[in-house]
Amino acid sequence: MRRPLPTRRDLVRAGLLGLSLPQFLRADEARPRARREKHCIFIFQYGGLSQLDSWDPKPNAPAELRGPYKPIATKVPGFRVGELMPQLARVADKFAVIRSMTHTMALHHTANEMLLAGNRKPAADDPPFGAVVSKLKPSAASVPSTVWLQKFGGGAMPRDNTYLTGGALGPAHAPLLIGTGHTDNLATPGYRVKVFESDDTVSAERAAGRRELVYKLDANNPLAPHRARAFDLLSGTGVKRAFDLDQEPAKVRDRYGRNPLGQNLLLARRLVEAGVRLTSVVAWTGMKPTEKFLSIETWDMHGNAGIGIFENGWNGLGFALPRCDQAVSALLEDLSDRGLLDDTLVVLVGEFGRTPRISKGGGGVNGRDHWPNCYSGMLAGAGVRGGAVYGASDATAAYVKDDPVSLEDFTATLYTALGIDPATRLSPDGFTRPASTGVPVGALLG
Repeated sequence: MRRPLPTRRDLVRAGLLGLSLPQFLRADEARPRARREKHCIFIFQYGGLSQLDSWDPKPNAPAELRGPYKPIATKVPGFRVGELMPQLARVADKFAVIRSMTHTMALHHTANEMLLAGNRKPAADDPPFGAVVSKLKPSAASVPSTVWLQKFGGGAMPRDNTYLTGGALGPAHAPLLIGTGHTDNLATPGYRVKVFESDDTVSAERAAGRRELVYKLDANNPLAPHRARAFDLLSGTGVKRAFDLDQEPAKVRDRYGRNPLGQNLLLARRLVEAGVRLTSVVAWTGMKPTEKFLSIETWDMHGNAGIGIFENGWNGLGFALPRCDQAVSALLEDLSDRGLLDDTLVVLVGEFGRTPRISKGGGGVNGRDHWPNCYSGMLAGAGVRGGAVYGASDATAAYVKDDPVSLEDFTATLYTALGIDPATRLSPDGFTRPASTGVPVGALLG
C-alpha cells in the first residue's frame, strides 16, 4: 500500500520542535552581503560562572571570598586568569574579556530570557538573538541560518522555551535544535544526528515524485520556495556531512574533549564551515562515569547537588572549568588555524556570575550563589581586539568599578561585530523595535 504524502512531511518536521522545516527556513530575502560573511558561535555557561575563579581573580581578597585558586599569567602582559584555565591563558591574545557585565536579576530563567533578548526588560515576544541574526543575516547556503546545540533543562531554562522560537519574527527564524536530553548528545558513543536522515523504505525516485507533487500543490503557497529549500536540505549531502563528526580525525575530537561541550564546539566549527550563521551551544561539560545525571546546569554551583564548587565533580569547578578551558581554547586555535576566526565571533558568557562570599549549600558543602551585579564574559574573533580587558570590578568582584556593560550594550556589540546595525528596525512599520537599544563597546572592536 502506498504511503500518503504526510509521511514525507513528518520527515520534514523531524527534530524541529513541532515546526515544519519549510516554516523554519522561511525568511525575508537576504540583504546585499559583504564579500566575507560573519558567523557566530554563542556559548552559554548556563547557571552562571564564578567570575572570581575564572576571568577576574582577586588574590588579595579575604580567604572566605577569594577561594582556593591562584591567578596565573597569560600570553598578554598584565592579564591574569584563574589557574584552572591554562590553555585559554596561552591564547589570551585571541580574545577579549569584559569584567564589568551587570544587571540586577538573580533568577535563572528570567536572567536567561534577558540575555537571549539582549534586554533587561524583555517583552514576551522579543525575538532572541539568534532570530534577529537569522532575519537580518540569513545563511546564503542550503543550511539552517541558526542551530541550537543541547537543549536547556531544569528550572533555569527560559519559560515556554522562548529561545527555541523566533519571537515576534515568527517561526521561520527559530533555531534547528540538536540534543534534547542528557543521552542525546554528540559525546554519546554511537550517537548520530538523525534530523536529515530519510526513510529507507522510500526510494529516491519515489521521493522525487512526492517532491514534484508538493510543488504542484503549493504553487500559490508563500511557503513554496522555502519548502523547496527544505527538500534540498534533506536530500543534499553537504549539510549531512557537516553534522557527521566521524569525518573528523580522532586526534581532533580528542583535542576538543570527548564530552558534550567539546564535541558540540567541534560541530559548531563544522557548521561555520558549512555556512550556518549562528550556532548556540549550551556549555554542559557532562559527568564522570560514576555520577548519576541530575542536570545540565553545570555552572550553577551552590553546592546543593552535594558537590562543592571547588570539588572535582560535574557541578564543581575542578571538573567543569578545565573541560571548558580545553574545548574553548581548541575552538579558538582551530578557527584561527583554518583562517575562520577573523570572520567568526565567539561568545562565552552566562546569565550572571556568583557571589564573592563562599556559602554552604544544601549538602553542607561550599558554593557560591547567584550574583548579577558584576560578572565577566569573553569575546573573540570577527574584529574583536584580542588581549583586551574591558571594565573593572571592585576589590572583591562584587560591584562594577569602571565601565559597566549592560545587556543592551553587550548585545549591540555582538551585532556590530557581525555587521548588523543595532538600530536596524525589525517591525513591519520600519520605525519600532530596533535590533538593540544598546551602544556598542567600541573599545572592544578593532
